[in-house]
Amino acid sequence: MRNVVRVLTGIAVPVLAAGVITAGSPGFGAYTVKSGDTLSHIATRYGTSVKTLVALNKLPGNGNAIYAGEVLKLPGAPKAKAKPQTAAKPGAAKAPARRSQLGRVTYVVKPGDTISKIAKRFKCSQANLLAANKLKASDRIFAGKTLQVPVKLKAKPPAKKKTKNNTFAGRTYADHIVAQADRNRATLKKRNLPTRAQMRTMIRNTAKKYGVDPELALAISWQESGWKQRVVSPANAIGAMQVIPSTGRFSSGIVGRDLDLLKPQDNVIAGVVLLDRLTGAAKLDIAVAGYYQGLGGVRRNGMYPDTKVYVKNVLRLKAAFEKGWDPLK
Repeated sequence: MRNVVRVLTGIAVPVLAAGVITAGSPGFGAYTVKSGDTLSHIATRYGTSVKTLVALNKLPGNGNAIYAGEVLKLPGAPKAKAKPQTAAKPGAAKAPARRSQLGRVTYVVKPGDTISKIAKRFKCSQANLLAANKLKASDRIFAGKTLQVPVKLKAKPPAKKKTKNNTFAGRTYADHIVAQADRNRATLKKRNLPTRAQMRTMIRNTAKKYGVDPELALAISWQESGWKQRVVSPANAIGAMQVIPSTGRFSSGIVGRDLDLLKPQDNVIAGVVLLDRLTGAAKLDIAVAGYYQGLGGVRRNGMYPDTKVYVKNVLRLKAAFEKGWDPLK
């Protein structure tokens, strides 16, 4: 025998008690009373009430007579200790899928259905099916009962990698050219640029200055960009006149200064100067084809099918501008 403490309405007095029992009743949690404990403290600690503890433990009176070493039942089953993992044996059942991997399908039980049949039909484990519906293996199901059936979610297909826009007019351009075009497009996007009406005036005035037919220059620019300086093709043709860097360098050599194709006026000058050289070296249709395909390429290979369409469109536009057509109205 040894001294323990009985707690009576908060006053501790020594009493005698037998050896302390440590095992709780099956199905309940257990708590061994310590010196100074009260039922209200224990109830608060374990999320229950004094009334529940008194009823569960069949305590006398109002339950104030508890003593140190006494084992009290607590509501709820104790959590089982985790067992160490062992290597799976061949043929052993697979562990249920994690909940995060599962979706839910609503199923209405039909006559003759069993948990095992439903689980097999939906290719889920019986354990997951029971857990999803808060059922025990011994519970019965009946026709008309609604069950939530856990099913494996289909993995989302991997997102397709966005391919670069590296083709133009059926031709594919190298990555470094497309990357440079992307940079130029981003630069122009941030700039405050002239309107299309302002670009039209700039093209007309520049063409007159360099002795080029204004309607031809306007037709080329409208076909190429719609008189928009912000346009950059995957081939890195820039601006209203759609001039590539090598052509820009060629035109720079003619005017005697470096032309910045990102600047509207320089872009127009580069395109108009090229037109001046082309119309001076070939007939009108060949000159227009040369602006699109390159004069050397036209002379070597003739006009490509898309070049022929281009020439036809430009000459139609030129004729329309000569008659006073205004596409901006």
